[in-house]
Amino acid sequence: MYYKLYMIVDIFSRKIVGYEVWEEENAIHSETLVRKTLLAENITGRPIVLHSDNGGPMKAATFLATLERLGVQSSFSRPRVSNDNPYSESLFKTLKYIPTYPENGFVSLEYARQWVKEFVHWYNNIHYHSGINYMTPNNRHNGNGKTIMDKRKKVYEKAKKQHPERWANDIRNWELPETVALNPVREKEHIDAKISG
Repeated sequence: MYYKLYMIVDIFSRKIVGYEVWEEENAIHSETLVRKTLLAENITGRPIVLHSDNGGPMKAATFLATLERLGVQSSFSRPRVSNDNPYSESLFKTLKYIPTYPENGFVSLEYARQWVKEFVHWYNNIHYHSGINYMTPNNRHNGNGKTIMDKRKKVYEKAKKQHPERWANDIRNWELPETVALNPVREKEHIDAKISG
């Protein structure tokens, strides 16, 4: 039996902000997840772009109408261009290659949902993400990024000052970008995720 995993990731923080596992793929499930995520994240009334692949449920007229009513702009990957959705592609690769991924699949819907719940907890709260300078997505999402980076910078500066012979170059760059592009190569379709705090 195959199950369908729906995930919404905030590209700025890399946090998985919404997820669900269902037995089938359809627009109703997509609508449910988007509504649930908007409420949970309290992000209604702000400009939001939902970028997805070209799957049928994501392009269904009722789903697109729901997004419009919710004030969410839809954006789609170009057909057969896998790097148009790099954050999702990377996230799903991480999910599939984590050592705890069931080698023989999921034996039930309940097991799949529990496994995904545990994965999301690990990914958001424990996993140090290389794309956000090795902090957890939750720390970045909750606005703790600058504080963490400032502390790391001070530790490195102190270490270099105490032992300059160990340093051939400057310390590591502990700055975080203020904007994140969905696909930096495609400047015309640049979508920024602004720092919220």
